[in-house]
Amino acid sequence: MAYQALYRVFRPQDFSSVVGQEVITKTLKNAVQNKRTSHAYLFCGPRGTGKTSCAKILAKAINCLNPQDGEPCNECEICKDANENRLNDIIEIDAASNNGVEEIREIRDKAKYAPTQAEYKVYIIDEVHMLSQGAFNALLKTLEEPPAKVVFILATTEPQKIPATIISRTQRFDFRRISKSEIIQRLEFVLNDQKIKFDDEAVNIIATAAEGGMRDALSIMDQAISFGDDELTLDNALQVTGALRNDQLLSYFKDIAENNTSEALKKLNNILATGRSPQRLTESIITLCRDLILLKSDNVEQISQTSIKKDLEEIKDLFTQDRLFNIVNIVSDTQRNLKNSNQIDIYLEIMTVKAASKEETKSQNNVIESDSKLNDKISQLENKISQLQEKLSSTSKVSIQEKKAVRKKSSKKSISSNKPAIFDILKAATKEALNEVREIWPDMMQMLPITQRAMMNVSNPVAASNEGVVVAFDYALWFEKVTQDQEMMDTLKNNLNSLVKRNMDIVLVAKNQWPEIRHEYIQEHGADLKNSEEDEIDTSTEQESKAVKIAENLFGKENINIKED
Repeated sequence: MAYQALYRVFRPQDFSSVVGQEVITKTLKNAVQNKRTSHAYLFCGPRGTGKTSCAKILAKAINCLNPQDGEPCNECEICKDANENRLNDIIEIDAASNNGVEEIREIRDKAKYAPTQAEYKVYIIDEVHMLSQGAFNALLKTLEEPPAKVVFILATTEPQKIPATIISRTQRFDFRRISKSEIIQRLEFVLNDQKIKFDDEAVNIIATAAEGGMRDALSIMDQAISFGDDELTLDNALQVTGALRNDQLLSYFKDIAENNTSEALKKLNNILATGRSPQRLTESIITLCRDLILLKSDNVEQISQTSIKKDLEEIKDLFTQDRLFNIVNIVSDTQRNLKNSNQIDIYLEIMTVKAASKEETKSQNNVIESDSKLNDKISQLENKISQLQEKLSSTSKVSIQEKKAVRKKSSKKSISSNKPAIFDILKAATKEALNEVREIWPDMMQMLPITQRAMMNVSNPVAASNEGVVVAFDYALWFEKVTQDQEMMDTLKNNLNSLVKRNMDIVLVAKNQWPEIRHEYIQEHGADLKNSEEDEIDTSTEQESKAVKIAENLFGKENINIKED
């Protein structure tokens, strides 16, 4: 039989073998055991954390002839066929290469047919975020009304690319990165099972390089074992991962601590000459700084590099905490630059010079030594501020009122409402037209993009005729912003016209100005509107009653509040 990679040989065949996802596996086991499985699942999380493995195990478990506490037995005919990829009712699809509408339509059509061997037909769609928008639309209908005895399991590393309509119709499970200790435990189990000699530190380096992915850890270890002739040694793990030896890192870091820039640069060149990864180098420096900071804070039990604890104790007093924080910032900046540059050596050399610079150390020490002087200056400034506050207290009220008056005038100048256009609409405004616009207003908001909808949420129609509508904004800022956005104004007008089936203009107004404009219109045009009224009022309050009546006809009685002076 051909050789199989370790990650394939040791792929979990039941939920109990899945590493680091106890909450998810327990939930799925209980669902299978209680016959409460859903028609669609979404497994999302980083690569190599068990998404596809759990999907295959779930597909077996719901079809297993002899399930045991929600686990597949792996002994029945269904489980054996599934393990050997011979079960026709478990269909695995790679969405990266089958992402078109036609492929999904074919799945939708075939899903209608009953399973041939098993009880459920299971579709496992890997990297589902790669589907096109049309393919998602084709899949949506099937998820809304799934055929009987069909289960969909969607797996992805980028759930943010999946439409919300798809996610809402699935049970979502978020797979977390596997902890370093759990990866080490699993790697040691595999090595012991394969009867391979190994170095504990080599396993630790591989677990660190895997960055939370079990599959990556097994692949790296497989490569290191092949490099070392069926033996896992520290040197083999360092060569494969590109990580630094502890003695290389400590020697380089001691030169930085002693501000020996020339020696530190020589050590850097030697490290790069041996093929060590620049990314691993920067990560190792940050980890070393982190452990030194913890040691200086008396958190010995939390350091990650326990094998060099004694060496760390020796050099921890060569650094202040402020300098360690500064080195972390320097290395982090270098990491960002490395991603977008081909001049890797230059950036690493600059990083080394900065970290080992005497001026940098001197500046850090100066900051620490000048703390007491700064405190004295701060106290003097506080005294001066209190004196100034006392002097200003006598005139503060007057100045505040003046400032408010200036702000009020300036705000009025900055907001300009189109009174002639508003008056044109008010001439023919009716309560019926306003109610019509208010009824379709929510639908009109839904037609807008999210950003435009957010701005329009603080507005509402306050008057309308058959030819136009007046829209008031709660905040002057949004009134000005929308007024100046001609593209948005065109969108609003087009959406309104499509809903009311006629041409209507939209005129905007700030809400704090609307009562004043409305009152001004009634005062100016009250005589014209009076002639159209059937009832004449011959009392001393005739003009006031006419104004109220006109306002009620224009805006609706429920929108008018009468206040006695």
